[in-house]
Amino acid sequence: MNKNYIEKLLEGVEIEWKSLGEYTNYEQPTKYRVKTTNYKDEFETPVLTAGKSFILGYTDELDGIYYASKSPVIIFDDFTTANKWVDFDFKVKSSAMKMITSKDESKLLLRFVFHWLNTLPSGLVEGDHKRQWISNYSNKQIPIPPLSVQKEIVRILDTFTELTAELTAELTARKQQYNFYREELLRFEEGEACLSGRQVEWKTLGEVCLSITAGGDVPKNSIKGQNFPTDKHPFPIYANAIGEKGLYGFTDEYKIENDAVTISGRGAKIGYHTIRQGKFTPIIRLITLVTNKSIITTKFLNYILYITEIGGNDGGIPQLTVPAVKKIKIPIPSLKEQERIVSILDKFDTLTNSISEGLPKEIELRQKQYEYYRNELLTFPK
Repeated sequence: MNKNYIEKLLEGVEIEWKSLGEYTNYEQPTKYRVKTTNYKDEFETPVLTAGKSFILGYTDELDGIYYASKSPVIIFDDFTTANKWVDFDFKVKSSAMKMITSKDESKLLLRFVFHWLNTLPSGLVEGDHKRQWISNYSNKQIPIPPLSVQKEIVRILDTFTELTAELTAELTARKQQYNFYREELLRFEEGEACLSGRQVEWKTLGEVCLSITAGGDVPKNSIKGQNFPTDKHPFPIYANAIGEKGLYGFTDEYKIENDAVTISGRGAKIGYHTIRQGKFTPIIRLITLVTNKSIITTKFLNYILYITEIGGNDGGIPQLTVPAVKKIKIPIPSLKEQERIVSILDKFDTLTNSISEGLPKEIELRQKQYEYYRNELLTFPK
């Protein structure tokens, strides 16, 4: 589809501008609220929440179900203005949301409303806790082109959303496949031969690492909050678990020269681990493991830790200590077998996690493409 097609589609089209509340109904989902919190994956009916999780769980309750498979709705979070298109049967956890439907589908398609809603900025003011639908959104002026144009716009935009949904489903399947193979490739019993027939030894991390050290204080000559290196401060500082990568800032000296695995020793991400490239400084309860590469590779260690029990406790406070980490036992196949396993898992990791070449990148590109055409198709002059 090109811009000429969009211009031709919208050329000479007469647009009505009406308040959203004039053409839509809203309903509080009070009568669809779930009565129990006995959620299980094997139950059939999803329970929706206004929070980020959206599907809270699944219930076996048979009464009070909204049959959106027959009559789809827009679920509108009355406090955050977030919205979702729902075309499956459901119950709800709370009434902190509105269920939006069209008063007359022959005049305004609800699916058209859904796409248009997502072109709007939230307009939320910090500290504003009033209900947004009645006080704000129902008064917004929505452009209403002829029904045939609405249908064509919906068809075009749905093509993009369906492609994104297919890619997302593919990503979910690949992640499940990744987890399966990771378990199959890395799950050993002591004394048991590995999948290739070669024997595996069990050793403690203290035996296979050249060093296991705890992070120290912030270096005196450093820049906190900086997210890129400079000539004066070229070496990254990593903290316990600030964000996904734990970057704290940069310094002019480093404490770890080799690539290593770091493990968060305390806090919400206790046990979280990742690979760091050489020449960096760890701080604030970050435990750093530098491997003996004649025994184990850094990548294999990071992978094996995903299925290794990592836990600690000190006086009732969950935390990891260097002595506790040194005692953790892991299976050690031959270096050749480690390379084979890492090669397989790296491919899955790239496919499921890479933001530059895997499925996440493809999903991001398709989402941007959808947003571009959505804005082109739903921007009308008043």
